[in-house]
Amino acid sequence: MQISITVNGTTQSHDVEARTLLVHYLRDAVGLTGTNVGCDTTSCGACTVLLNGQSVKSCTLLAAQVAGEEVTTIEGLAGADGRMGPVQQSFQDCHGLQCGYCTPGMVMAITSLLAENPDPSEQDVRIGLEGNLCRCTGYHNIVAAALAASRVPEMRQ
Repeated sequence: MQISITVNGTTQSHDVEARTLLVHYLRDAVGLTGTNVGCDTTSCGACTVLLNGQSVKSCTLLAAQVAGEEVTTIEGLAGADGRMGPVQQSFQDCHGLQCGYCTPGMVMAITSLLAENPDPSEQDVRIGLEGNLCRCTGYHNIVAAALAASRVPEMRQ
């Protein structure tokens, strides 16, 4: 079936099988491999993207379900000049990653959280990250990165 999805501001049209998951569409058809495949059961959050601004786990959505919608991936958070977005930069500055496998999903979940709650408490961040798992860290630096990003004026618009 032919579908069109706006990905990171660019309309993408591809012929896909009806059963193609959004995560596989993004990685295989569109060529954006920043969105990771972790569990295929919505348990880990490594595949989190923004769908019309809201965080969703792309491993349980069919690409056909989001035809005509807007999807933002980790690659879409960078500025036109190639600089990292505020949440991405805060992860680097606060050492919010170790192996990095969960990082794209964490960044996308935090980006969505800060859009809804621009001044979160530590508890708000921890609750907002439920469903996104990191197997390497104790989440301390991930939470610190989220709180640091919340203080960036660009995130408060």
